[in-house]
Amino acid sequence: MTGDTLTSSEYIKHHLQNLTFGRLPDGTWGLAHSADEAKEMGFWALHLDSLGFAIGLGVLFLYLFRLAAKRATAGVPGGWQNFVEWILDFVNGVVRGSFSGRNPLVAPLALSIFIWIFLMNFMDLIAVDLLPETAKRVGVHYLKIVPTTDPNITFGMAIGVFLLIIYYSIKIKGIGGFLRELTLQPFQANSIVMKIVFLPFNLFLESVNLLAKPVSLALRLFGNMYAGEMIFILIAVMYSASLLLGSFAGLLQLGWAIFHILIVTLQAFIFMVLTVVYLDMAHQEHH
Repeated sequence: MTGDTLTSSEYIKHHLQNLTFGRLPDGTWGLAHSADEAKEMGFWALHLDSLGFAIGLGVLFLYLFRLAAKRATAGVPGGWQNFVEWILDFVNGVVRGSFSGRNPLVAPLALSIFIWIFLMNFMDLIAVDLLPETAKRVGVHYLKIVPTTDPNITFGMAIGVFLLIIYYSIKIKGIGGFLRELTLQPFQANSIVMKIVFLPFNLFLESVNLLAKPVSLALRLFGNMYAGEMIFILIAVMYSASLLLGSFAGLLQLGWAIFHILIVTLQAFIFMVLTVVYLDMAHQEHH
Protein backbone atom coordinates (compact mmCIF):
# COMPACT_ATOMS: atom_id res chain seq x y z
CA MET A 1 0.00 0.00 0.00
CA THR A 2 2.46 2.66 1.13
CA GLY A 3 5.41 0.58 2.25
CA ASP A 4 4.78 1.10 6.01
CA THR A 5 2.93 -0.92 8.65
CA LEU A 6 -0.32 1.05 8.69
CA THR A 7 -3.49 -1.00 8.81
CA SER A 8 -6.27 -0.19 6.37
CA SER A 9 -8.13 1.78 9.05
CA GLU A 10 -5.00 3.71 10.06
CA TYR A 11 -4.21 4.38 6.40
CA ILE A 12 -7.65 5.89 5.80
CA LYS A 13 -7.52 8.01 8.98
CA HIS A 14 -4.02 9.19 8.10
CA HIS A 15 -5.11 10.38 4.65
CA LEU A 16 -8.13 12.20 6.08
CA GLN A 17 -6.10 14.12 8.68
CA ASN A 18 -5.06 17.70 7.96
CA LEU A 19 -1.67 19.21 8.73
CA THR A 20 -2.85 21.21 11.75
CA PHE A 21 -1.07 24.08 13.49
CA GLY A 22 -2.26 25.38 16.84
CA ARG A 23 -1.80 25.48 20.60
CA LEU A 24 -0.42 22.22 22.00
CA PRO A 25 -1.44 20.79 25.42
CA ASP A 26 1.80 22.10 27.00
CA GLY A 27 0.89 25.67 25.99
CA THR A 28 3.33 25.98 23.09
CA TRP A 29 2.33 26.44 19.47
CA GLY A 30 3.22 23.91 16.82
CA LEU A 31 2.07 21.12 14.53
CA ALA A 32 -0.25 18.37 15.74
CA HIS A 33 1.30 14.91 15.63
CA SER A 34 -1.98 13.01 15.95
CA ALA A 35 -5.68 13.43 15.32
CA ASP A 36 -6.28 13.78 19.08
CA GLU A 37 -3.76 16.61 19.34
CA ALA A 38 -5.39 18.37 16.39
CA LYS A 39 -8.80 18.03 18.00
CA GLU A 40 -7.57 19.50 21.28
CA MET A 41 -6.28 22.59 19.49
CA GLY A 42 -9.86 23.79 19.12
CA PHE A 43 -11.34 26.50 16.94
CA TRP A 44 -8.20 28.60 16.38
CA ALA A 45 -6.19 25.78 14.84
CA LEU A 46 -5.07 26.28 11.24
CA HIS A 47 -5.11 23.61 8.54
CA LEU A 48 -1.88 24.59 6.85
CA ASP A 49 -2.27 22.16 3.95
CA SER A 50 -5.78 23.37 3.01
CA LEU A 51 -4.76 27.03 3.31
CA GLY A 52 -1.50 26.50 1.44
CA PHE A 53 -3.01 24.67 -1.52
CA ALA A 54 -6.02 27.03 -1.67
CA ILE A 55 -3.85 30.16 -1.69
CA GLY A 56 -1.33 28.60 -4.07
CA LEU A 57 -4.01 27.59 -6.57
CA GLY A 58 -5.57 31.04 -6.30
CA VAL A 59 -2.23 32.62 -7.15
CA LEU A 60 -1.81 30.16 -10.04
CA PHE A 61 -5.22 31.18 -11.40
CA LEU A 62 -4.35 34.89 -11.23
CA TYR A 63 -0.95 34.31 -12.85
CA LEU A 64 -2.28 32.24 -15.76
CA PHE A 65 -5.14 34.61 -16.56
CA ARG A 66 -2.90 37.66 -16.21
CA LEU A 67 -0.47 35.98 -18.61
CA ALA A 68 -3.30 35.54 -21.11
CA ALA A 69 -4.32 39.19 -20.70
CA LYS A 70 -0.75 40.46 -21.23
CA ARG A 71 -0.28 38.34 -24.36
CA ALA A 72 -3.73 39.03 -25.79
CA THR A 73 -3.71 40.09 -29.42
CA ALA A 74 -6.37 41.34 -31.81
CA GLY A 75 -4.97 39.03 -34.49
CA VAL A 76 -5.07 35.25 -34.52
CA PRO A 77 -5.16 34.22 -30.82
CA GLY A 78 -2.86 31.61 -29.40
CA GLY A 79 -4.11 28.42 -27.79
CA TRP A 80 -4.10 29.73 -24.20
CA GLN A 81 -5.77 33.02 -25.16
CA ASN A 82 -8.39 31.07 -27.09
CA PHE A 83 -9.08 28.87 -24.07
CA VAL A 84 -9.35 31.81 -21.66
CA GLU A 85 -11.67 33.69 -24.02
CA TRP A 86 -13.86 30.59 -24.25
CA ILE A 87 -14.11 30.41 -20.45
CA LEU A 88 -14.90 34.14 -20.25
CA ASP A 89 -17.68 33.78 -22.83
CA PHE A 90 -19.06 30.78 -20.93
CA VAL A 91 -19.11 32.60 -17.57
CA ASN A 92 -20.56 35.76 -19.15
CA GLY A 93 -23.33 33.66 -20.66
CA VAL A 94 -24.17 32.19 -17.25
CA VAL A 95 -24.22 35.63 -15.63
CA ARG A 96 -26.40 37.16 -18.37
CA GLY A 97 -28.84 34.28 -18.03
CA SER A 98 -29.04 34.30 -14.22
CA PHE A 99 -28.44 37.90 -13.13
CA SER A 100 -30.97 40.57 -14.05
CA GLY A 101 -29.36 43.52 -12.24
CA ARG A 102 -26.39 45.71 -13.10
CA ASN A 103 -23.29 45.08 -11.05
CA PRO A 104 -19.73 45.00 -12.46
CA LEU A 105 -18.59 42.76 -9.60
CA VAL A 106 -20.75 39.74 -10.41
CA ALA A 107 -19.07 38.47 -13.59
CA PRO A 108 -15.47 38.68 -12.23
CA LEU A 109 -16.66 37.08 -8.99
CA ALA A 110 -18.35 34.25 -10.90
CA LEU A 111 -15.19 33.66 -12.97
CA SER A 112 -12.97 33.63 -9.88
CA ILE A 113 -15.27 31.21 -8.05
CA PHE A 114 -15.55 28.83 -10.99
CA ILE A 115 -11.83 28.61 -11.82
CA TRP A 116 -10.61 28.63 -8.22
CA ILE A 117 -12.98 25.88 -7.08
CA PHE A 118 -12.27 23.87 -10.23
CA LEU A 119 -8.53 23.98 -9.54
CA MET A 120 -9.01 22.99 -5.89
CA ASN A 121 -11.35 20.15 -6.90
CA PHE A 122 -8.95 19.00 -9.61
CA MET A 123 -6.34 18.17 -6.96
CA ASP A 124 -8.51 15.15 -6.16
CA LEU A 125 -7.38 13.58 -9.45
CA ILE A 126 -3.75 13.45 -8.33
CA ALA A 127 -2.69 10.00 -7.10
CA VAL A 128 -3.71 9.54 -3.45
CA ASP A 129 -0.21 8.73 -2.14
CA LEU A 130 1.94 10.86 -4.43
CA LEU A 131 2.14 14.17 -2.52
CA PRO A 132 1.51 12.82 1.04
CA GLU A 133 4.30 10.25 0.67
CA THR A 134 6.62 12.89 -0.80
CA ALA A 135 5.82 15.19 2.12
CA LYS A 136 6.46 12.38 4.62
CA ARG A 137 10.00 11.98 3.27
CA VAL A 138 10.78 15.58 4.25
CA GLY A 139 9.22 15.27 7.71
CA VAL A 140 5.63 16.36 7.07
CA HIS A 141 3.53 13.53 8.46
CA TYR A 142 0.07 14.72 7.37
CA LEU A 143 -0.92 16.33 4.07
CA LYS A 144 -4.38 16.70 2.53
CA ILE A 145 -4.10 18.18 -0.94
CA VAL A 146 -7.76 18.84 -1.80
CA PRO A 147 -8.85 22.09 -0.08
CA THR A 148 -12.54 21.59 -0.88
CA THR A 149 -12.62 18.41 1.22
CA ASP A 150 -12.04 20.68 4.23
CA PRO A 151 -15.30 22.27 5.50
CA ASN A 152 -13.31 25.25 6.78
CA ILE A 153 -12.47 26.17 3.19
CA THR A 154 -15.95 25.61 1.75
CA PHE A 155 -17.64 27.46 4.62
CA GLY A 156 -15.12 30.29 4.29
CA MET A 157 -16.07 30.80 0.64
CA ALA A 158 -19.79 30.41 1.41
CA ILE A 159 -19.63 32.97 4.23
CA GLY A 160 -17.91 35.40 1.85
CA VAL A 161 -20.82 35.00 -0.58
CA PHE A 162 -23.28 35.36 2.31
CA LEU A 163 -21.74 38.67 3.37
CA LEU A 164 -22.09 39.94 -0.20
CA ILE A 165 -25.77 38.88 -0.19
CA ILE A 166 -26.38 40.85 3.02
CA TYR A 167 -24.42 43.85 1.75
CA TYR A 168 -26.27 44.15 -1.55
CA SER A 169 -29.64 43.38 0.04
CA ILE A 170 -29.18 46.40 2.32
CA LYS A 171 -27.55 48.57 -0.36
CA ILE A 172 -30.33 47.99 -2.93
CA LYS A 173 -33.34 47.84 -0.61
CA GLY A 174 -32.14 49.86 2.34
CA ILE A 175 -32.17 48.61 5.92
CA GLY A 176 -35.94 49.13 6.10
CA GLY A 177 -36.58 47.26 2.90
CA PHE A 178 -34.31 44.40 3.99
CA LEU A 179 -36.10 44.12 7.35
CA ARG A 180 -39.52 44.27 5.65
CA GLU A 181 -38.42 41.43 3.41
CA LEU A 182 -37.55 39.39 6.50
CA THR A 183 -40.74 40.16 8.44
CA LEU A 184 -43.60 40.76 5.97
CA GLN A 185 -43.39 37.60 3.86
CA PRO A 186 -44.32 34.87 3.04
CA PHE A 187 -47.43 35.42 5.21
CA GLN A 188 -48.96 38.76 4.25
CA ALA A 189 -51.91 40.74 5.62
CA ASN A 190 -53.46 44.17 5.24
CA SER A 191 -54.26 44.85 8.89
CA ILE A 192 -51.59 45.99 11.34
CA VAL A 193 -52.71 43.42 13.92
CA MET A 194 -52.28 40.47 11.57
CA LYS A 195 -48.93 41.79 10.38
CA ILE A 196 -47.76 41.78 13.99
CA VAL A 197 -49.14 38.27 14.47
CA PHE A 198 -47.34 36.99 11.37
CA LEU A 199 -44.10 38.85 12.10
CA PRO A 200 -42.34 36.18 14.25
CA PHE A 201 -43.35 33.40 11.85
CA ASN A 202 -42.14 35.37 8.83
CA LEU A 203 -38.90 36.31 10.59
CA PHE A 204 -38.22 32.69 11.49
CA LEU A 205 -38.96 31.32 8.01
CA GLU A 206 -37.05 34.04 6.15
CA SER A 207 -34.08 33.79 8.53
CA VAL A 208 -33.91 30.04 7.94
CA ASN A 209 -34.15 30.65 4.19
CA LEU A 210 -31.36 33.24 4.34
CA LEU A 211 -29.02 31.15 6.49
CA ALA A 212 -29.66 28.06 4.39
CA LYS A 213 -27.93 29.70 1.42
CA PRO A 214 -24.35 29.65 2.73
CA VAL A 215 -24.90 26.31 4.47
CA SER A 216 -26.14 24.69 1.26
CA LEU A 217 -23.26 26.17 -0.73
CA ALA A 218 -20.64 24.93 1.72
CA LEU A 219 -22.04 21.49 2.49
CA ARG A 220 -22.87 20.58 -1.12
CA LEU A 221 -19.32 21.26 -2.26
CA PHE A 222 -17.70 19.68 0.79
CA GLY A 223 -19.92 16.58 0.77
CA ASN A 224 -19.40 15.74 -2.88
CA MET A 225 -15.65 16.28 -2.83
CA TYR A 226 -15.14 14.48 0.49
CA ALA A 227 -17.06 11.48 -0.83
CA GLY A 228 -14.95 11.47 -3.99
CA GLU A 229 -11.74 11.61 -1.98
CA MET A 230 -12.92 8.78 0.26
CA ILE A 231 -13.61 6.55 -2.75
CA PHE A 232 -10.11 7.15 -4.11
CA ILE A 233 -8.64 6.25 -0.70
CA LEU A 234 -10.72 3.06 -0.48
CA ILE A 235 -9.61 2.07 -3.97
CA ALA A 236 -5.99 2.66 -2.92
CA VAL A 237 -6.51 0.31 0.06
CA MET A 238 -7.52 -2.47 -2.38
CA TYR A 239 -4.06 -2.44 -3.98
CA SER A 240 -2.55 -4.02 -0.87
CA ALA A 241 -5.16 -6.78 -0.55
CA SER A 242 -4.22 -9.16 -3.36
CA LEU A 243 -3.14 -9.25 -6.99
CA LEU A 244 -6.73 -9.85 -8.13
CA LEU A 245 -8.18 -7.02 -6.08
CA GLY A 246 -5.26 -4.80 -7.07
CA SER A 247 -5.98 -5.37 -10.76
CA PHE A 248 -9.67 -4.67 -10.18
CA ALA A 249 -8.74 -1.55 -8.21
CA GLY A 250 -6.81 -0.25 -11.22
CA LEU A 251 -9.92 -0.49 -13.40
CA LEU A 252 -12.05 1.10 -10.68
CA GLN A 253 -9.59 3.94 -10.24
CA LEU A 254 -9.53 4.70 -13.96
CA GLY A 255 -13.33 4.62 -14.23
CA TRP A 256 -13.86 6.72 -11.12
CA ALA A 257 -11.22 9.26 -12.20
CA ILE A 258 -12.94 9.72 -15.58
CA PHE A 259 -16.34 10.12 -13.89
CA HIS A 260 -14.83 12.39 -11.23
CA ILE A 261 -13.76 14.89 -13.88
CA LEU A 262 -17.48 15.56 -14.37
CA ILE A 263 -18.02 15.97 -10.61
CA VAL A 264 -15.02 18.29 -10.27
CA THR A 265 -16.37 20.57 -13.00
CA LEU A 266 -20.02 20.28 -12.01
CA GLN A 267 -19.45 21.25 -8.37
CA ALA A 268 -17.49 24.36 -9.40
CA PHE A 269 -20.28 25.25 -11.86
CA ILE A 270 -23.05 24.74 -9.28
CA PHE A 271 -21.29 26.91 -6.69
CA MET A 272 -20.84 29.65 -9.30
CA VAL A 273 -24.44 29.52 -10.55
CA LEU A 274 -25.94 29.54 -7.06
CA THR A 275 -23.74 32.50 -6.11
CA VAL A 276 -25.00 34.45 -9.12
CA VAL A 277 -28.63 33.47 -8.42
CA TYR A 278 -28.39 34.45 -4.75
CA LEU A 279 -26.85 37.82 -5.66
CA ASP A 280 -29.62 38.33 -8.21
CA MET A 281 -32.19 37.73 -5.47
CA ALA A 282 -30.37 40.24 -3.27
CA HIS A 283 -30.72 42.87 -6.03
CA GLN A 284 -34.46 42.34 -6.48
CA GLU A 285 -36.93 44.50 -4.58
CA HIS A 286 -40.18 42.92 -3.39
CA HIS A 287 -43.23 45.16 -3.47
